[in-house]
Order: sequence, then C-alpha cells, then structure tokens
Amino acid sequence: MANSFGDQLLKAGLVSKDKLNKAKKSKYRQQKTEKKKPGNIVNEATESARRLAAEKAERDRELNRRQKEALERKAIQAQVRQLVELNRLPRDDGEIGYNFQDGTAIKKLFVSNEIHDRLGRGLLAIVRFDDGYEVIPSVVAEKIKLRDASCIVSNAAPREDSGDDDPYADYKVPDDLMW
Repeated sequence: MANSFGDQLLKAGLVSKDKLNKAKKSKYRQQKTEKKKPGNIVNEATESARRLAAEKAERDRELNRRQKEALERKAIQAQVRQLVELNRLPRDDGEIGYNFQDGTAIKKLFVSNEIHDRLGRGLLAIVRFDDGYEVIPSVVAEKIKLRDASCIVSNAAPREDSGDDDPYADYKVPDDLMW
C-alpha cells in the first residue's frame, strides 16, 4: 500500500483533509502549467521556423523564376542574332539611299538599286543589329517578329505587282516606237 507523505501527515493529525486536497490541486495545476509552457515555446519556435522556411522557399522560387526568364531572353536573343547573321544581305554601301523610320527618328541606309526596289515592294525588311541595321528577307523578319518584335525596324507589307493600277495595261507598246 502506497502511503504518500501527505497521507502520513494526515494520519499524524498535522494537516486537515481540506488543506491536503488544496495542496494536491495547486501542485497539479502547477505541473499542468509547466507542461504547457515548454510546449508553447517549442510550438512558437517550430512555427517561426516553418514561417521562415516558407519565406525562404518563396524567395528561392522567385529567384529561380527570374533566372529562368533571363535565360529565356538570352536564348531568344541568340536565336535572333543567328537568324540575322545567316540571312542578312550584303549591302556593299550602294548608291541609293533608302529612308526608313526607327522610332521617332528618320534613318537612311545606302543600298543597291535592286535591294531598294525589293525593300519598297516589301520583299525585304530592315532589322536593328548590334549598333547598325541589316537588310534581311521578309520571311526571316516574320520569324524574328515571333521571337522579338522590337528588332524589326522596317517591314513593309508585301504587295503584288498587278496590272490593275495601270489604265494603259491593255495597250501594247510597239517595238519600233521612237520618242
């Protein structure tokens, strides 16, 4: 039979039953609150650690997203550079000036007569490349426009040469006509 110290004091008549019960209750309450306090501290610490981990994970995701976007931009720039380098036409600093608009500025590019004609008909386009401009076929310009439209400076809509505009298209000019 287990005799606690409180029971021995009760038998000796040194304490009353009410005082013994109050002492047991206060001891129980004290033990209960002590158990809660370390748990709260641990819970607060774990909650704080979770919150910090979640914030760090969010920062890492944002950093990864930015890095991925930067890599995609670099890849697109490399593709545009490659398309221009492979498809640019040699200009040989021709004798005819072709005027075009780059933003709000009017620029002039000297090209050959053939390139000037093809630029006017929309078969060729002008792209911004490094510190200058290059002439490329309009088919390639469309591919570049899909990747980065800001590179395209001048791209006239291709027009077909039809005889509908010429009112004298039905009349044949004789070969022996002298002017």
